[in-house]
Amino acid sequence: MDAVADKVAGQFELNDDQRAIREMTRGFAAERVAPYALDWDKERFFPSAIIRETGPLGLGGIYIGEDVGGSGLGRLDAVLIFEALAAACPAFASFISIHNMAAWMIDRFGDEAQRQRFLPKLTSMEWLASYALTEPGSGSDASALKTRAVRSGGNGSDYVLNGAKQFISGAGDSDVYVAMVRTGEDGPKGISTMVIPKDAPGLSFGAIESKMGWHMQSTRQVVFQDCKVPAENLLSGEGVGFKIAMAGLDGGRLNIAACSLGGAQSALDKALAYAHERQAFGRSIDQFQALQFKLADMETNLQASRMLLYSAASKLDRKAADASKWSAMAKRFVTDACFDVANDALQIHGGYGYLHDYGVEKLVRDLRVHQILEGTNEIMRVIIARHLIGQ
Repeated sequence: MDAVADKVAGQFELNDDQRAIREMTRGFAAERVAPYALDWDKERFFPSAIIRETGPLGLGGIYIGEDVGGSGLGRLDAVLIFEALAAACPAFASFISIHNMAAWMIDRFGDEAQRQRFLPKLTSMEWLASYALTEPGSGSDASALKTRAVRSGGNGSDYVLNGAKQFISGAGDSDVYVAMVRTGEDGPKGISTMVIPKDAPGLSFGAIESKMGWHMQSTRQVVFQDCKVPAENLLSGEGVGFKIAMAGLDGGRLNIAACSLGGAQSALDKALAYAHERQAFGRSIDQFQALQFKLADMETNLQASRMLLYSAASKLDRKAADASKWSAMAKRFVTDACFDVANDALQIHGGYGYLHDYGVEKLVRDLRVHQILEGTNEIMRVIIARHLIGQ
């Protein structure tokens, strides 16, 4: 895996620091995540203590300014990190991605007082962050969100929020929620972004959802019932929220694609080891041409995914004009291709692949949701097509 990844990454001029970051992350993931991932999944346990261990490693603010404790890295660096984490557990890696996306929004769109108030505790992982956009009645149509924030208090010193957010990863466990709320008219121009602490009066959480995958993450509703939030927690003024949400999604899409890539690479590695050891009709099953063809297709899809993902990340780092299109293409292709790789790995394992202890069925379950979140892959096609025809 290492030699192949280096050859692909070499086209993007990985330097010694980037290789060191990747190796450091792999070492942490192998020691602190991989040995426990199946138990976390089985027990539906949120490993907050180990998540917080990533803070001193610089993973709590990967592309956050160094003045507030961030690592100041780029998007290609982040892709390498999430790929390495996800080889141990895609659900663990994806939560770190969500935390970083929420923190980046504060870093990018917050004023200096907000940056200094929130980010040092987020980059150190003293506080964990969640991102709250989706609602029960608005998923892909994010601009239709209904949660409303109304000015109140003396001189409008507070907002009062009413509504609910749906499918929020880390809800109830995170300390801070970067939420999109409606402060004005219908449509995208009436949306604003607020940073909401867990202890805000009127904030509560729904029941933990029973999900197909991502069992180590709690997924719940975030409910606002006359929830009082200081006006100073508003990012960039009223009406900028939709812009903030969309800006964050380009990077989020690359990160979730990287989580798929790392998980699928782990699935292929497991399939290769199993196929070499498993005997059938007097020889190991990796000697059968039909299975060799399957392995060849899996490897090809992984390397095509890696090339596209690294290219998209490099474009986002350079702020290329077509970076959003490439982010959408990478998210669509990589999450689809990598789910297929994991599913094929399960098939190669036969009945053993269906057993929890082998770890392959967990990868299949975890990677399936990546085709839905951060914008469904159908929405990715819409974005790509609009770029192509100039809409």
